[in-house]
Amino acid sequence: MFTTRKFFEWGGIAASIIIVAFEIASIVVGINGRSTVRDSLKQEAIVGTSDMTPTAIKAEAKQAGLPATVTFPTQSVAGQAIDTGARARIFAQYMRIHALEATHGFTYAQMGRFLAKAGTLPAQLAKGGGTDNPQFAVIDPKTKQPVANGARDVWVTATALSTALNTSYMAERLALFGIMVGFALLLSGIGFSVLTIGGALRRAESRGSKQASPEVLLTSS
Repeated sequence: MFTTRKFFEWGGIAASIIIVAFEIASIVVGINGRSTVRDSLKQEAIVGTSDMTPTAIKAEAKQAGLPATVTFPTQSVAGQAIDTGARARIFAQYMRIHALEATHGFTYAQMGRFLAKAGTLPAQLAKGGGTDNPQFAVIDPKTKQPVANGARDVWVTATALSTALNTSYMAERLALFGIMVGFALLLSGIGFSVLTIGGALRRAESRGSKQASPEVLLTSS
């Protein structure tokens, strides 16, 4: 006879199986995500340049006149293939230093949109060079349009590439987190299964012993 107790026993076993299956799938998805990140990075064939060591980049930055407040990378990727999220993040840190060297230590917001022409009033100049006022910009003789600030464009390109590399790092970390959570919950699901099945077996043994008790009494009498 199918009782409420049996319903919960079988329901607990079914829930345990579903939890285990779901967490196995989560682990597989996490592994696939991590593999996808690394495969995508390998396709770009990025290799760290010779100056991508903490010592070399500091000397290079000092020669370029960058302030001491700049944060420098602490790990080296010189000559190494950038094929993991961790290496991609370090490479992005070096790219930022290179961009600062090209812009003389100024960021995107500190530079003007256009290349300023000679004699531009100081009030019309951006802190990092260039101007946002087209009237004080150098005019391209062919297009008759203001000339873009090349240093600012370098910063935009470097920021876009470093953001993509940092995204790879974040994606790999999320995949690893998913794998760790998957294993943790998988163990929980297995433990839940053991408790559920063990409880059902103990109750079954208890019912069997109770049914055997009257027979024992009749035999003894």
